[in-house]
Amino acid sequence: MQNFDIQNAAYVGRIETGIDSILPDELARPVIIHEAMRYSMQAGGKRLRPVLVLAAADMAGASCDALPAAVAVECLHAYSLIHDDMPCVDNSDLRRGRPTSHVRFGEAMALLAGDALLTEAFRIIGTAYADSPALGMKLLGVLSDAASSQRLIGGQVEDILGEQLDISPSDLDFIHLNKTAALISASLEMGLLHANPKPTELDAIRRAGRALGLAFQIVDDVLDATADAATLGKTAGSDADLGKNTYVKFFGVEASRKRAVELGEEAAQALSTWGKDAEFLLTLTRGLALRLK
Repeated sequence: MQNFDIQNAAYVGRIETGIDSILPDELARPVIIHEAMRYSMQAGGKRLRPVLVLAAADMAGASCDALPAAVAVECLHAYSLIHDDMPCVDNSDLRRGRPTSHVRFGEAMALLAGDALLTEAFRIIGTAYADSPALGMKLLGVLSDAASSQRLIGGQVEDILGEQLDISPSDLDFIHLNKTAALISASLEMGLLHANPKPTELDAIRRAGRALGLAFQIVDDVLDATADAATLGKTAGSDADLGKNTYVKFFGVEASRKRAVELGEEAAQALSTWGKDAEFLLTLTRGLALRLK
């Protein structure tokens, strides 16, 4: 675990440096939008998705730097959080231990900061991979699919609609597999693409990403129901307050814990394709269950 912590800290350090150097300068005009973009991007957090990009690239022996793709993924993730937190969606006042973007900058500027970060994700890839157009096109395809109306946005839509409806367990899977797991799976695949993977390797990483993404969301559901705001860094109990459909609501805490562990093992089995080279990702995957103890 010590080696994992050292490697994870190194990845996070690279990501923080990348965010600072790649994003537009906060003093660039108009200043307020760049300040708002950086406010959300530099709020800390686990940096799970960009870490997955870098770790998958390293695991497969990437031939070029995956940092731009990692920062692009985090831009897209940050945009989704800004919009999720707004009064018209989840109406959250706290994110990563501090006021959400709309609380700090107002609703109009938060909306525009989210729009800008979404656009920035694709600007980064289009610029950073200009000398590797084939790779750049593949990265754009994976990221745009994950963010599309049938994936991330589609999951968010059905999540909102589901607050007013009786939904089935399969509907719940659709929400979580798209709202959350799509971008986590895309992060792993984008990292792997830096190593020109075989079709069998792409299939394995997609299976790992699907299981890991679903496990991550179930863990999040459990923690929302059982942890406090100080632990979460955001408003606790918000899922129940908003009437959201979660694994805990459907199956209870203990069954949800068990399912998260099972999914973690499914992801680990898919990652075993890379043997010892997958050690970091295997530790990360199995560590999800530790968050529930």
